[in-house]
Amino acid sequence: MRQSMTGFASRSGETAGLRWGWELRGVNGKGLELRLRLPDWIEGLEPLVRAAAQKALARGNVQISLRVQGGNEDGAAELDEAVLTRILSAMARIEGAAAGQGLVLSPSSAAQIVALRGVLSSNATPADVAPLRAELMAAFAEALTEFGEMRRHEGAALAEILTAQLNEVEALIAQASEAVEARREEQAERLRGQIARVLEQAQGVDESRVAQELALIAVKSDVTEEIDRLTAHVGAARELLAAEGAVGRRLDFLMQEFNREANTLCSKSGSAALTQIGLTLKTVIDQMREQVQNVE
Repeated sequence: MRQSMTGFASRSGETAGLRWGWELRGVNGKGLELRLRLPDWIEGLEPLVRAAAQKALARGNVQISLRVQGGNEDGAAELDEAVLTRILSAMARIEGAAAGQGLVLSPSSAAQIVALRGVLSSNATPADVAPLRAELMAAFAEALTEFGEMRRHEGAALAEILTAQLNEVEALIAQASEAVEARREEQAERLRGQIARVLEQAQGVDESRVAQELALIAVKSDVTEEIDRLTAHVGAARELLAAEGAVGRRLDFLMQEFNREANTLCSKSGSAALTQIGLTLKTVIDQMREQVQNVE
């Protein structure tokens, strides 16, 4: 089943006097990029989260965040005097260095300093984080499952849209084939007229040479190969949509091939009807490419 790279999931709970909440957000990306925002005091949590996410996901820009707060109602937290002292000392050195360079820094507010990591610490932080880590990972596994289900739901919707667009492309290819057949006699008549005019107006012209040149023009305006390749691309796209695993990159490459053939079709069309079909085809292909960007 196809998966989108877009998704969201969350889980929250309370344990050991702490309130916690997981949040996962995903958007499209070229590969798998994980952005983790986790409390650094829960030792060993990050590698477990990263390994679980890498096992479950193949592509996407995914942000995973965990917030842990004191479970008491007033959210009481203690000021870490050692951390505060180090931060204020560092700020003083920075301001001194800036002044030495003739720079004036804007003053920092108490609220900004308090918001810095480590300045406030929860008085409910457990000494042994192993039980908390185990419970958090169990909840994360549930959130990751929910995240995957949402991505599959979005992927199913994407597959339906892309299938409808492929049907439209297929119909346009059929119209192009009909337009080529309708154009064939018109082109032949035009070529016969061109040969006759050249032979009438020029003396000593090598008729075989003229015929070769006109035949070359006819070959250059033939779009049979482009139509055949477009038909093959439709089949390949349908196979990728039905395949297992991440196929987004291959679909994106295929969209480039679709677009190349449509461009060539337009440049070689030789008729207003076929040009219009080619332009419509390019529009549908562009719409497909936008959707493909979200396929895992």
